[in-house]
Amino acid sequence: MKGAKRCRMHGGKGSGAPMGNRNAWRHGGRSAETIDALARVRELCRMIDVLEV
Repeated sequence: MKGAKRCRMHGGKGSGAPMGNRNAWRHGGRSAETIDALARVRELCRMIDVLEV
């Protein structure tokens, strides 16, 4: 389909996937709050390990 601006089968532009990854933030597993909370938990685990020795 040389020179065509639209797909003759589907009518879309065919410019590929949308910009950005919108699916990555569905569950909030990588949000700033979650990352901060995990860092605090890791720090507490290290403190516990030090106390047990």
